[in-house]
Amino acid sequence: MPDRIASQSPEARLGVGVAMGTVLAGAVGFALIAPSSNEEPQVKGPVAQAQVERAHRSVAIGEKPEGYAVPIRKVEPSEAIRLALEQVGVKEGPDRQTKYHDWFVSTPNAKMTAKRDGGFSVDAYNGAEWCNMFVSWVGAQLGVKDMGWDAYTVQHAKWFAKKGRWGHKAKPGAVVFFDWQNGSGGGIYGIDHVGLVVEDNGDGTITTVEGNTNNAVEKRVRPKSLVAGYGYPDYDAD
Repeated sequence: MPDRIASQSPEARLGVGVAMGTVLAGAVGFALIAPSSNEEPQVKGPVAQAQVERAHRSVAIGEKPEGYAVPIRKVEPSEAIRLALEQVGVKEGPDRQTKYHDWFVSTPNAKMTAKRDGGFSVDAYNGAEWCNMFVSWVGAQLGVKDMGWDAYTVQHAKWFAKKGRWGHKAKPGAVVFFDWQNGSGGGIYGIDHVGLVVEDNGDGTITTVEGNTNNAVEKRVRPKSLVAGYGYPDYDAD
């Protein structure tokens, strides 16, 4: 398995007591779900779900959601790739903390996703697996339209699918979701990890930039056979 996958108990991963289901951590992020990974994550009531859906709506150009550095705008894929590559070499600090954790915990989305995925404390995100926080941070720094933001890769992929922005073609700037065991055959619920596509190398591999890889942001070359699918932000090149 190319990247570290957490092996601690669910309680240790979250730092809080968990009584139901199984908490998936590793590169995935968080979600309190039933034991089968093919089942829907449990949502703690319709109000929590509605709050998350509002936070994940398609935000119009010029709006500035709380947590974004700039208003939503049309961004070229090269801008997202450049910012992501500038992060290469950023490593975890004490207690596995990064600036991506700091940012995510400060956003209203953290409260909503924590409520959606089991009602744990927002503080549980600190030092947690952070590949999806990294991707979300890139989008929020640039104001990328329809990049989405989450700490849990399965929910992020589901959001792209719901928006009609999910597919299987590697495009520069696409959000790439990996399933180490089954690739695209595992579907959305098999997703383990996420990054951004830098380029399709034309030889069955893609170059990516990923957070939470060997405790850092790294540029990698991955076989397409490990890809569960791609999410497509609404870039200016679309």
